[in-house]
Amino acid sequence: MRLTLLFLMALLIGCSNETKIEKLEMSADNPFNVELNEPIDYAKVTADHVKAYVNVTIVNTVLDLDNIKSTDGLNFKNTFGVYDKISNDLEKANNNAFMLNWVSPDSITRIKGTKGYQKIDSLYTVIGSDKELYKTFQSYANSEEGKSLTGLKKRLVNQVLKKFEQSGVNLNDEDLVTYKQLSAEINELTSQFSTNMNSAKEMIVLDEQEADGLPENFKDTYGLDNGSYEIPVINATYGTVLSNATSSEVRKAFVMKKTNIAADKNLTILDSLISKRDQLGKLMGFDSYAGYNLESKMAKTPERVWEFIDGLVAESKAKALQDVEILKTVRNEDQKTPSDESPVNSWDIGYYKNQLLKTEYQVDYEKMRDYLPMDSCLEGMLTLYQELLGLEFRKMENPSVWHKDVTMYEVFDGEKLKGRFYLDLYPRPNKETWFYGVNFNNGIQTNDGYEVPVAMLLGNFTKPTDKLPSLLSFRELNTLFHEFGHIVNVMSYEGEFNLLSHTKSDFAEAMSQIFENWINDYDILSSFAKHYKTGEVFPKALFDSKRKAKNVSSGLSAQSSLRRCIYDMNLYNKYNPDEPLNTDELWKNIDTQMGVMDGHIEGTHTQASWIHINTHPVYMYGYLWSEVYAQDMFTVFEKNGLRDTETGVKYRKLILANGGQKDIDKAVAEFLGRPTNNKAYIKSLGLE
Repeated sequence: MRLTLLFLMALLIGCSNETKIEKLEMSADNPFNVELNEPIDYAKVTADHVKAYVNVTIVNTVLDLDNIKSTDGLNFKNTFGVYDKISNDLEKANNNAFMLNWVSPDSITRIKGTKGYQKIDSLYTVIGSDKELYKTFQSYANSEEGKSLTGLKKRLVNQVLKKFEQSGVNLNDEDLVTYKQLSAEINELTSQFSTNMNSAKEMIVLDEQEADGLPENFKDTYGLDNGSYEIPVINATYGTVLSNATSSEVRKAFVMKKTNIAADKNLTILDSLISKRDQLGKLMGFDSYAGYNLESKMAKTPERVWEFIDGLVAESKAKALQDVEILKTVRNEDQKTPSDESPVNSWDIGYYKNQLLKTEYQVDYEKMRDYLPMDSCLEGMLTLYQELLGLEFRKMENPSVWHKDVTMYEVFDGEKLKGRFYLDLYPRPNKETWFYGVNFNNGIQTNDGYEVPVAMLLGNFTKPTDKLPSLLSFRELNTLFHEFGHIVNVMSYEGEFNLLSHTKSDFAEAMSQIFENWINDYDILSSFAKHYKTGEVFPKALFDSKRKAKNVSSGLSAQSSLRRCIYDMNLYNKYNPDEPLNTDELWKNIDTQMGVMDGHIEGTHTQASWIHINTHPVYMYGYLWSEVYAQDMFTVFEKNGLRDTETGVKYRKLILANGGQKDIDKAVAEFLGRPTNNKAYIKSLGLE
């Protein structure tokens, strides 16, 4: 296997497999060549730097792995200990290449970023199926010393061996070739899908009449000299148009453009992805790709996921049907057709919900924007997180970053450096269009000291203009608190081993979802939510009205989320190669099955620009799975106080800092003082 790895390495970096290969040193002027905990000089990073960084890391990784296989006198340090460090270095290179593919303003750097993480992904495939390396690890694990391991070292050993088994190491030679080929093809397809989606530049142009209902501030942002409005069809504008545009035709036109982004290319790619992932899952001995994917998650099996989804569908359906009837009444009153029993169009749901909120509950979400300028919301959020978690965030002056809009902070616990994070908050051409907490590295103990975690909040919030600051919708404020929860999750890890820094992916959202609750407390919200012109505090009456309206359309919202969960699971759990899925018809079938309303619009292809089913397959259920844990854990803060630092530090130490060091249910039970349950989640939906 050593020659195979060296041949792959030669193939990846374009050299002969007969060349004598030695460990490489990165050039001193490469910004990625930094000392422990020194920030990377991102402003100076070029495409060539990315290429060199990836290639040096690949060469050295392969040689270090070969050294493990040729080592005599195996012990923990020279097997799993070294492997953890190798994995850390490789993961950092992969994450940086992937990140620059998402955010770099330079097209060549984005291309090199894409090629870089694809090379590393190919190397991951080969490493995971390296039988000689696996046998070396097994040999140590089965030794007297290996069998006597306890605690985190034992957990690391078990996790590494399990990961190898899930990566094809036990396949026969013929199947292993197929596994590698499928993995490479899936990797290439996911990259193409993302590139097609992120490079789209859809716009909708409206005249004054068509723009009726849109907020004046919004119109000012996108107004043209000729009196029309050119609105980008992006996530930052979606909610405003769908909730406020008076014309149903305009709302439909916007949805049609939004749900057809990259459809000309990505529908075919998605069909291939589904097929190849199904082949991969079955090659690994499972009935479906979902079965293969779920084995390492909390849920474990598709059957358990379906049971979870079906239970929530049943719990929320009656409320959802009631919600639809209420919106139908609002529609009829708006259209002055009291006897009209026709269904409410899916593109009209947001508008009529907004009308209901404004007329029945005196809640105007667009007016709330004036009280939610980004700068004060960000400052208020950072202040709260620091107080609650016992941390300090220090903004760095003139940081070296990849774009002028990006800011950087260092995180301290007392005078101890805990981590570093970047904020890249606003949309720009060719940047990833969604919202993410992105980790660069997760923390590891090295011979020179502790390497602290580094992360980025990637956002696409409403951008400031010459006339207006960035004014957030309440939904965007919720997203800000959520995504920053991912950042403090990364910042909190302080374990010895990098490979134990990752939690189960269907619990990952819980640790950020919990923080959404804080903006539903008036004392906290009013501490930073102030009118961008007058400084007036967010009105208590408006907050109380919003709180009363909390469960407006909550059943319909739950069903909408579950609809996507069902779609995701159908793609990856119920695929039949003899009768391939029509991914458009699937929406209709699910709507019929759920029996609430028809959500699919003829001629649209939501799945073509849905990032999760591309890069995070079998993941959507995890948002709801995590929410159950999040709402249950929040009950401790409700009891002890939303600003109680003792509770917050306990949460940071037990939950955020855990990663994969302790069983999740045991860690949550320790925090709660009891086993977890779903009572708080059901209550949060107004379904109790």
